[in-house]
Amino acid sequence: MTQTKQERLAALQDYLSRAESPVSGDDLAKYFGVSRQVIVGDISLLRAKKIPITSTNRGYIMDGAGATRRVFKCKHRDDQIVDELNLIVDLGATVEDVYVEHRIYGKVEAEMNIKSRKNVRHFMNTIYDSVSTPLKNITDGYHFHTVSAEDEETLHEVESALDAHGFLVKE
Repeated sequence: MTQTKQERLAALQDYLSRAESPVSGDDLAKYFGVSRQVIVGDISLLRAKKIPITSTNRGYIMDGAGATRRVFKCKHRDDQIVDELNLIVDLGATVEDVYVEHRIYGKVEAEMNIKSRKNVRHFMNTIYDSVSTPLKNITDGYHFHTVSAEDEETLHEVESALDAHGFLVKE
């Protein structure tokens, strides 16, 4: 059976979204009956479409593969960023991104991929060592996080904890 390029891209995205561990380019090439270089090109095309695929030394994995996601609208002061992020990762969830909805510029977003307290420290050190300020500051503290976890129960716990700490903005 011959697949079109678009069919192969959709199948590759689906395959990686179900993979529980990294899959090598060679294994993907064999599975799809194409060369490894074709797979490399396909991965680049998927990334250009904002599909979150990470290259590791063991192969390709889709960020948050098999995870559930929820977007939370939050607001807090700069001195509460560490508390907000630690609260989320301590519950076993990942802060995938941060974005704001600006009245002039529209949606402005940045990838975060924060999964641990170590990631939180690194992120904060980057802010402290920079002349830039957190993205939330261009919208008076209001911002959104896409958070992923293995199950809905964890996302519910994140929502409850954000609310209990006064970080969650209710619509």
